[in-house]
Amino acid sequence: MSAPSGRIDPTSPEAADALARAYRQLRAEIGKVIIGQEEAVEGLVVSLLCGGHALLVGVPGLAKTLLVRTLAQALDLDFNRIQFTPDLMPGDITGTEVIEEDPATGRREFRFAKGPIFANVILADEVNRTPPKTQAALLEAMQEHRVTAAGETFRLDEPFFVLATQNPIEQEGTYPLPEAQLDRFMLNLWLDYPSFDDEVAVVKSTTGAKPEAVRPAISREDLLAYQELVRAVPVGDSVVEHAVRLVSRTRPGREGTPDFATEYLAYGAGPRASQYLVLGAKALALLEGRLTPLAEHVDRLAVPVLRHRIVTNFAADADGVTSVDVIRRLTAR
Repeated sequence: MSAPSGRIDPTSPEAADALARAYRQLRAEIGKVIIGQEEAVEGLVVSLLCGGHALLVGVPGLAKTLLVRTLAQALDLDFNRIQFTPDLMPGDITGTEVIEEDPATGRREFRFAKGPIFANVILADEVNRTPPKTQAALLEAMQEHRVTAAGETFRLDEPFFVLATQNPIEQEGTYPLPEAQLDRFMLNLWLDYPSFDDEVAVVKSTTGAKPEAVRPAISREDLLAYQELVRAVPVGDSVVEHAVRLVSRTRPGREGTPDFATEYLAYGAGPRASQYLVLGAKALALLEGRLTPLAEHVDRLAVPVLRHRIVTNFAADADGVTSVDVIRRLTAR
């Protein structure tokens, strides 16, 4: 089965149903290779539909790289993988000028050779292993969707997504992303160990015959239309207020902030978190076949949206309280 032909009209009443069907097909194609990790897959799709970027965190061997590569195949998008290392330079990501000689005239001139950032889906593997200068080159492209070199600006093709990975265990010799740069990622997704049954299925599928090929489930044109559809979804004031209230309660010392949040948090999340909660809730609702999000959709995204945007303090460290613990208490009803 090939990808849709790109005739989705985001303003048509059938567009929401088309997205729900396409999502089921997309999950089926990814499931040919990736077993389990349903929350991570859902989070990645939500991020893509919202035009955001995602950070995947997990120990080695949980198929983070394979998941991103498979997702790009199922979306029929250009894919590049960048392995971040301590000696990686900004030009290795964005591109560099090279001298080119005209064979007819013998005249030499500089030409910009595009780097691996010029693709639709970028896997930034172990992004915390490269120095801040190189990280900044990636993050600038993420924010601006363009690259400036030699006084010329080059637009990146749409859609453009950066899916970065981090290993939470090996932190020696790494360059952790500062909070301000982490804020560029819409979602922070943690991949956990598979269940016993899922691991049995993984071992069987990877030690036997070659798995079935992944086929495109959503075309590039349709994905762009679905992004427009997400933006057009109406949201009730009560849902928006719920998202803003949740984010504001992460800010210690402010009116309305619970005592436990003030006790355990050094810094809270900014307005970008509220924006991503509402935008992500729209996408979640559409994936479920709903035409407008509920407060529960906001709560389901609270952990991946807020986990990397709030900072715990020494009291939390002493009591063994994590940022996720605080978020779960904030969303408890």
